[in-house]
Amino acid sequence: MARRLRRAAGTGAALLGVLAATGCGAMGATARPHPGITAVTAGSDGVNARIGVLRLTDQGDARSCTASVVDSPNRDLLVTAAHCVYQSGEGPMGDLAFAPGYRDGSAPLGDWHVSKVTVDQHWQDDADPEYDVAFLTVDPLGGQQIEDAVGGGTPLGVNRGFDLSVTVTGYPYDHEEPITCTTRTTAQSATQERFDCAGFSDGTSGSPWLSADGQLVGVIGGYQQGGDTPDTSYSVSFDGRVSSLFQQAVGG
Repeated sequence: MARRLRRAAGTGAALLGVLAATGCGAMGATARPHPGITAVTAGSDGVNARIGVLRLTDQGDARSCTASVVDSPNRDLLVTAAHCVYQSGEGPMGDLAFAPGYRDGSAPLGDWHVSKVTVDQHWQDDADPEYDVAFLTVDPLGGQQIEDAVGGGTPLGVNRGFDLSVTVTGYPYDHEEPITCTTRTTAQSATQERFDCAGFSDGTSGSPWLSADGQLVGVIGGYQQGGDTPDTSYSVSFDGRVSSLFQQAVGG
């Protein structure tokens, strides 16, 4: 079975070439049973206002992946998957913008320009799936920081382990509204985790995993760049690797 690509179809050869360069190639996989639960349309609330789509403004605002606002000292930080925003050996993708609370083709809270992409050196050099996380710094808009506009950011949760109840929300390309699912995490390896819920197809890489107590404990990415079917999704375990990257992003 070919790897399920988490990128847009029909947006033009240039976009496909850019996203293919992130490492979204085909690779073998073993079929898994259907998970038994399926994501549903997410409501419009304060938590979901912090989640939105990344757009490539130099590609006609084509949608890339999902990202979300994370609590940070400067109130200006997003988190997503590294493969969405950084081409190993080449550098960060240019002209990225974030539309929080995106619905029905509309960006009710504006489009926020991404000014800096922070990924681990292991990702920069080799696209190592153990480091498939990125933090994005966004410029102010209308005199506000992004956290001011969306009512705050989600606090980072690290070293939480496996078997957590999580709610995962993201934007498939074939939806104009976000989807969401509440399920439990399990171990994929000592440093990667997974959840089983159908519906997380192309476009959902970078979707945040929120624990029951409201902490950000993962993003879709990592193993198989997030998964080769829409039924099972993966994340790098949020541990010292991610907390170190966060400190790098905020300048600590």
